[in-house]
Amino acid sequence: MASRIEHRAAFTRPASEVHAALVDRAFLDARLRELGGKDAMLLDYAVSGDTVTFKLRQGVDAQRLPSVVRTVIKGDLIVERTESWRPDGAAFTGSTAANVSAVPGDIKGAFRLADTAGGSEWSTRGEVKVSIPFIGGKIESVIAEQVNRLLAAEAEFAAKWLAGK
Repeated sequence: MASRIEHRAAFTRPASEVHAALVDRAFLDARLRELGGKDAMLLDYAVSGDTVTFKLRQGVDAQRLPSVVRTVIKGDLIVERTESWRPDGAAFTGSTAANVSAVPGDIKGAFRLADTAGGSEWSTRGEVKVSIPFIGGKIESVIAEQVNRLLAAEAEFAAKWLAGK
């Protein structure tokens, strides 16, 4: 069974401004420098009409992993994540998929960025699935917790980026 991911972040800026930042190459490079971990980089970036798609690599040092994960996975983790964003009426929607090195399984999610009375809200829903007998569920929950922390850090970074504009 998969572990769920749910995250919401509120911004004081309209969705169009937040979206413009979230898909900006300079923003992505800066976010990766600050939050991406070991050997982080923007692997691919493409614009096709109104759709922006990019692929990121992020690293997690083995010493930062919970012990239950270190018992199964030796060494650092490399996460490769693809995101695709597009306008959807007055909002922006998208999808994400990620693979974690040395972990059989995947992370999938969908997000929506829409205007609110005070600015905008970015909501993410997804799931982590790990196909390892007996302990897959425990690793899923650890990864889901780490993804939620990363999403919170990315939203905080976006808010600071927007405040500086």
